Parts: sequence; C-alpha cells; structure tokens
Amino acid sequence: MKGTLIVLEGIDGSGKETQASLLEKKLKEKGREVMHISFPDYKSPSSALVKMYLKGDFGKNPEDVNPYAASLFYAVDRFASYRMKWKDFYQKGGIIIADRYTTSNMVHQMTKYEDKKARKDFLSWLEKTEYEELELPVPDLVILLDIPLGVSENLVKERARQGGSMDIHEQHLDYLRKCHDAYQELVNLYGWKRIPCTEEGKLRTIEDIGEDVEKAAAEVM
Repeated sequence: MKGTLIVLEGIDGSGKETQASLLEKKLKEKGREVMHISFPDYKSPSSALVKMYLKGDFGKNPEDVNPYAASLFYAVDRFASYRMKWKDFYQKGGIIIADRYTTSNMVHQMTKYEDKKARKDFLSWLEKTEYEELELPVPDLVILLDIPLGVSENLVKERARQGGSMDIHEQHLDYLRKCHDAYQELVNLYGWKRIPCTEEGKLRTIEDIGEDVEKAAAEVM
C-alpha cells in the first residue's frame, strides 16, 4: 500500500504555501490522513548545503554551481525528509501535500542549459537519481499555479522592499524569467495540471484557486 503525493509548483509569488495549507485543511475536514511538507526543509540539518548555495557561498550567480551539483544538495535534503518524517505515513496510505519537490529542481536547474539535449539529459539524470537510486516517491499529481511573470516580479520586488530575504535566484530577475518559461515547457512535457492564478488580467481569489486545486487533487485520490 502506498499513499498519494501531490506537489504544488509555481514561480515565486504564486501562492504554493497558501494553497498547500488550504488543501491540507480541506482534506482534514473530510477526515483524510494528510501531511503538509515543504522543500527545502530549512528546519533540518539536511538543508545546510542548500542554505549555503542559496546564500551565495558557492557563487553569487545561480550559474556558478552546475545543475548536477546543485541538484544533489536538494536531493539529499529530500531523502532525509522522506526517511525521517513521512515515509511511514506515506506507505500506510497517507496523503502528502508538498510545497515544491524534485519538480522544482527540474525547473531551477534546467534553466542553466540552453541546449535542448543537455536539458533532456539532465532531466533524465535527475529522475533516475531521485526516483530510482534514492527511492523517493514519484508524484501522483503536480499542480502548476500559473502566475504571469510580471506579477511574480512585482511580488518579489515588494518583498525585498519590505525587508524580506532574497536568495541568489530571486536576486536575478532574468533567472526568474527563465524559470517561468521552463515551467511552461515542463507542463507540456510531463502533463502537469496547470491552474491559472489570474483571470482577465486580475488575480483570482485564494478561495477560487483553491477550489480548482481541490478538484485536481480529488481526481488522483
């Protein structure tokens, strides 16, 4: 017996944490066994290398660390989280709602390659490394909270103005643009569920988006 793994993805400002928490609340109200997890797992020692990478200790630009090395930082963090926090729960049939997962590595690291073959080789390596060699669960559903690039850029800038921390990814808005394009590519490549966060140029309400998220989750449970 295994559980269900639902992953929420999206560029910065898309509301991943908000929608993951809302879905968790709704499912628990229906009596389902649910656990909400988030990556990187900053509270765990396993995220030490991720923190150093994002802080710029290995280079001030995202491109300073090659995709394979950077991906291993995150993969080890996910491995530790799975083995220590949610493996038993998942294998007993529990529902896992993840704010980011291996799928985030796909996006953020594939952008470092312009060549299509290099991208394909990297994605194949990442899937094999995490899903086969590290034996991490494959998601049953990946939801892309699709937010326009301009909206995300404004939210990131506003967070910085208010004193919020920005990692080396967020500091380079060109990198954010590349990630937005990569998400569109991966939705088509892997058949992820796309949920628009805007309608006629305006942000949809949290509740409205949440209804779509809940419907998508229901289809795989």
